[in-house]
Amino acid sequence: MKITFKLFATLTDYLPPESRRSNVVELDVAPEATISQIIEPFGLPQKLVHLVLVNGTYIQPEQRLTRTLVEGDVLAIWPPIAGG
Repeated sequence: MKITFKLFATLTDYLPPESRRSNVVELDVAPEATISQIIEPFGLPQKLVHLVLVNGTYIQPEQRLTRTLVEGDVLAIWPPIAGG
């Protein structure tokens, strides 16, 4: 099934080079794949996977090991952001 995967801020460096400018990549994933399994091949450091959204809804860290997606979902991840 196809989903849209988005990484923001410094995490865009983990996307394939051709996707870094748009910060978006279309993925074909297995229906039983969990959020954690989907992001694993990208090599994101766990400490940088802070804000995880599916279709704009926040996913708690403990749900990321079991939550699966459906066709057309948008998975977006933000790192911790500091500012002042």
